[in-house]
Amino acid sequence: MLDTSAWLTLIEDEAGADIVESLLDKANQGIIEIVVSFMSCMEVFYITLQERDVDEARTRLNLMGSLPITRAESTESLALIAGRLKARCRLSVADAWIAALAQERGSVLLHKDPEFDQLEDTVVLQKLPYK
Repeated sequence: MLDTSAWLTLIEDEAGADIVESLLDKANQGIIEIVVSFMSCMEVFYITLQERDVDEARTRLNLMGSLPITRAESTESLALIAGRLKARCRLSVADAWIAALAQERGSVLLHKDPEFDQLEDTVVLQKLPYK
């Protein structure tokens, strides 16, 4: 599962982009499934809108949609898990939803976000390099 920070790493060609690309190649070959939360789509859109413009924001969403991923939408069970995580930890609402999806699916959450460190006992995490 790719956190928003992993998507931005790929899009902005930051350190760790090669790791994300490798996973996408494996997904394209049918070796693995990559899941993305609806919240990551929203975050990529609004962050790009703040930093660039609406055309670039739409381009990035189109890119995400063209890749071999499974987009997961909101469900009642995810809302309950996200609510429990948010009540227990200092997470943003978006990160609570993203972590809830990783927990529910038993997915490895690929990220650069230090907020997730507090979830090591709850979610399987894989950190991308910062530099």
